[in-house]
Amino acid sequence: MLYYLLFAALRRLGVKGVEIRKPEQLQSISSLIIPGGESTTMAKLAEFYNLFPALREFVQMGKPVWGTCAGLIFLANKAVGQKEGGQFLVGGLDCTVHRNYFGSQLQSFEAELLVPELTSKEGGPETFRGVFIRAPAILEVGPEVEVLADYPIPSNKVLYSSSDVEIQEESAVPEKKVIVAVKQGKLLGTAFHPELTADIRWHSYFLKMASDLRGATSDDIVAVSEAASSSDPQTKYDLPIF
Repeated sequence: MLYYLLFAALRRLGVKGVEIRKPEQLQSISSLIIPGGESTTMAKLAEFYNLFPALREFVQMGKPVWGTCAGLIFLANKAVGQKEGGQFLVGGLDCTVHRNYFGSQLQSFEAELLVPELTSKEGGPETFRGVFIRAPAILEVGPEVEVLADYPIPSNKVLYSSSDVEIQEESAVPEKKVIVAVKQGKLLGTAFHPELTADIRWHSYFLKMASDLRGATSDDIVAVSEAASSSDPQTKYDLPIF
């Protein structure tokens, strides 16, 4: 469902999307969206299909990449709260992400976020309604990372630890806010799902990041699929095909 909504949001801006399932496909595109999903499953599939070296090279070349929710975890240089053994990361964003900071699926929520940078570039309301589904949060950022949105939390909040034994427990955190959207160069990361609202300003914001490098066209904005398959890599889709 998330893929359908992501592609639909791009279509509203006049852009087609194409799914990336094989490393060689990255050679023909100039910008990338890594959408939400189950990050461990996505990482295992990306490893199985040998996507990580190509994805890391794509990021290192300075091409625009946007990661939402699980995609944000992929782009982080460091992740905590992972299952035993951790998971592979693409890296590039100088930040530390907590994988399931806000809890399980039952703790999913929506919140109005102040987004001054987004408003200054895209207009519209001063807030954006963030939809957080089993969402990560950014605990620390490096000096070159621009914070685009944060979310207030109780000072005595304890980082979520699942009843599943493979989830690491974390100690209480002193922060009064956690970061939920960042930008570093051509990399954009959001802990929430913009495609689950009618507000397409984040999508427009990313398209403009891409067009700063090169005019964004129908071949420029693509999504890495969690459900890899043997579909024709040359076929362009209005909506994702599984």
